[in-house]
Amino acid sequence: MVRTSEKKPKVKKVEFSLSAPQVQSVFVAGDFTEWNPSSHPLKQDKKGVWRIFLRLNPGQYEYRFFVDGEWQNDPNCCSFRENPFGTSNCLKIVE
Repeated sequence: MVRTSEKKPKVKKVEFSLSAPQVQSVFVAGDFTEWNPSSHPLKQDKKGVWRIFLRLNPGQYEYRFFVDGEWQNDPNCCSFRENPFGTSNCLKIVE
């Protein structure tokens, strides 16, 4: 009898970042946070780049930044999906 073990998808460490030295706060929200705009704050480095690393399973994730109380798309993202609010969400693909 040959045993085959199913491989579990590996959780990946994924970076979200935004260069915005002039703002006071940046959060990332998406389908992986149930769109909670305050649950995942980014930390600003000395150069004004805000970053957070999240552990995500492989898949496609919609997200946006919540910057000083305003929704904003990731300027470095090149994949988008329309949302029900007449704008679009960024799409992060984790392989």
